[in-house]
Amino acid sequence: MEHAAASSVETSAIRKVAWRLVPFVALMFFINYLDRTAISFAAPNGMNADLALSAAQFGFASGIFFVGYILLEVPSNLALHRFGARKWLARIMVSWGVVALLFTWVDSAGGLYFLRFLLGVAEAGFFPGAILFLSLWVPARYRSRILALFYLAQPLTTVIGAPLAAALIQHDGAFFGLAGWRFMFFGVAIPAIVLGIVAWFYLVDRPADARWLTAEEKAWLTTELERESRQKLGATQEKKGLKQAFSSGRVWALCGIYFGFIYGLYALAFFLPTIIGGFEAQFGTHFGLMQKGLITAVPYLPAAIVLYFWSRDATRRGVRSWHIAVPAFTGAVSVPLALFMDSPAATVAMITITACSIFAALPNFWTLPTRFLDGAAAAAGVALINTIGNIAGFSSGYLTGALHDLSGGYTVPMFVVGGFMAMAGVMMLIISREPATPSRRATPHNATAGH
Repeated sequence: MEHAAASSVETSAIRKVAWRLVPFVALMFFINYLDRTAISFAAPNGMNADLALSAAQFGFASGIFFVGYILLEVPSNLALHRFGARKWLARIMVSWGVVALLFTWVDSAGGLYFLRFLLGVAEAGFFPGAILFLSLWVPARYRSRILALFYLAQPLTTVIGAPLAAALIQHDGAFFGLAGWRFMFFGVAIPAIVLGIVAWFYLVDRPADARWLTAEEKAWLTTELERESRQKLGATQEKKGLKQAFSSGRVWALCGIYFGFIYGLYALAFFLPTIIGGFEAQFGTHFGLMQKGLITAVPYLPAAIVLYFWSRDATRRGVRSWHIAVPAFTGAVSVPLALFMDSPAATVAMITITACSIFAALPNFWTLPTRFLDGAAAAAGVALINTIGNIAGFSSGYLTGALHDLSGGYTVPMFVVGGFMAMAGVMMLIISREPATPSRRATPHNATAGH
C-alpha cells in the first residue's frame, strides 16, 4: 500500500513499473500457462481417442512435463541471475514455443511423453524467474500488489484460453488436414516464439537501465532496493547463495505449502475439462464443444476477481498467515464436496470456490521468500520452492489419473487433493508461529506471514 505521504517520485516510479513491466510479463505468463495446459483441452476432444490413451496414461503425459522442469529449475534460475532476465526469459520462451509447435504432429503415447518431458526442460526457470524479476523491481511493501497483477494472468488464461482452444479445435481438417486438437496446439505455440523475440528487446534487467524512468525515479528505486538488500543480509546472518537457500528450514516449509496448492491447481487444470465432459453421463445433459469451453472457463473469472481483492487486502494489511491458510482450508473442503453436488451448476459452483481459494493464496505466498532471501540466495530459494512444489505437478496428474482408473471415478482423487490443500494450511499456521526478526517488526508493510 502506498503511504499517504509518499513522494511524487515514489508514486510515479511504482506506477511506471506497474504499467511498463507487469502487463508484458503477465502476457508471457498467460502464454506459458496456456501452452502448458493445452493438453487438457486436447484430451477430451480427440487426442485421447486418436492416441488410445487411458486416464492413467493421460495423467502421466500431463505430469511428466514436471520431471524435466524440476531437473533444470534451480540451474535455470541461477543462470537468469548470472546472465540477466531479459536474455534468459526470452531464450526460455522461444525454446518452449518451438517444442510446443511439435505437438501438432505427435502420433503416439510415447511421442507425447517425450514432448511433454522436453516442454518441461524448455520451460524450466520461467515462472520463478518472472517472480524474481518483478520482485527485484519494487520494494517489499509493493510486491503483493505487483505479483497479484502478474498472477491474474493464470486464471485469465483459462477464462480466455478455454474458449480460444475450443474455437481452434472446431477447425477440424480446415488447415492442412489437421485434426482440430492438432491445430489447437499449432495455434497456441506460435505466440510464444513471437513474444520471446519481442522480450529480448523490450525487457530491462534493472531500474538503472530503464530509459523510461527519470533520473530521480531510478535513484529512488535503486536506493530503496539496496537498503532492503542490506537489511535482509543483516537479519539472516547467513552466507549468501545456495547454502542459505538449501539450509533454511523456512524455505523447505514454504516448499511443502506450495506443493499443496500446486497439487490442487493442476488437478483442476488437467482434469476439469474431462470432468465437465462427463456431465453427460452423470447428469444426462449435453454440451457442445464451445459450451464445454465456456463452462471450463466459469470458475476462473471469479477466481481472478477474488485474487485481486484478496491481494489488495494483503497489500493494505501486510501479508498475514490467514491470507494463505484460510484459502487452503476452504479449498480443502470445497474440492471433494464438488463431487457430491446434484447438478452441473452446483458442481461448477463448488469448483469455483476451490479455484478462488487457490488463486487467492498464491500471489501472497510468493511475497514471502524474497523477504528473507537476497541475491543468489533469492534466485536459488525461489527456484527451489517452485521445484519442490512442482513435484505436485507430476504427482497430481499421474495420481489423479491412476486413482481414477483404480476406483472408477474422481471421488478418491479429489479427497486426496483436499488432503494436500489441508496440509498446506496446517504448515502455514506452523511457520507463522516463528518469531519475527527485528528488521521485519520495523514496518507493517514488511510484516511476515506470521503476524
